[in-house]
Amino acid sequence: MLKILGKTSSINVRKVLWTCAELGLAFEQEDWGAGFRATDVPEFLALNPNAMVPVIKDGDFVLWESNSIIRYLAGRYHGELLYPADPCARARCDQWIDWQASELNRAWSYAFLALVRRSPLHQDPGQIELSRANWARQMGLVDQQLAQTGGFIAGPSFSLADIPIALSINRWLETPLQHDDFPAVTAYMARLATRDGYRKYCRNGTP
Repeated sequence: MLKILGKTSSINVRKVLWTCAELGLAFEQEDWGAGFRATDVPEFLALNPNAMVPVIKDGDFVLWESNSIIRYLAGRYHGELLYPADPCARARCDQWIDWQASELNRAWSYAFLALVRRSPLHQDPGQIELSRANWARQMGLVDQQLAQTGGFIAGPSFSLADIPIALSINRWLETPLQHDDFPAVTAYMARLATRDGYRKYCRNGTP
């Protein structure tokens, strides 16, 4: 059986859990990470030398990096509806997955560490405001894209790309800062709320 190593409070672990829900995959989960089993021990480092979650073990196959994992699962377990075989449609999906990992994540890092994690190294008011503004600008791009598609981030149908994007939107909504009004984002999250995987894994385990 597929084994997932990582705590459910991790946004990157929840990407994998939500993907499994969409694919109907059974799995076993072990809690690793801060507050649970340490990832800097030889047993875990042998699986991921970066000492970060998630890691999956699928039989003898071991993989880390959350976006690589969700692509693998969709490709391995007949997830064509999530991750299309057509090169153009797949590239569009990949575009938003990669953008979430680079541009969007980089925008929210400082504000999230300051306001949610309460990191003493991230308490510069100017940097917090800069991060908030950058985060809002990226959320504006999401809102614009959703207004164009009228459905989901990569097109009219739900795809693998919606999982990391929705998790990042949820992080934005849950962070105590000024939230600009993005009507397409609001409507998008309401559409996603009909999905079991969203309800179970996107909103930090809350309804």
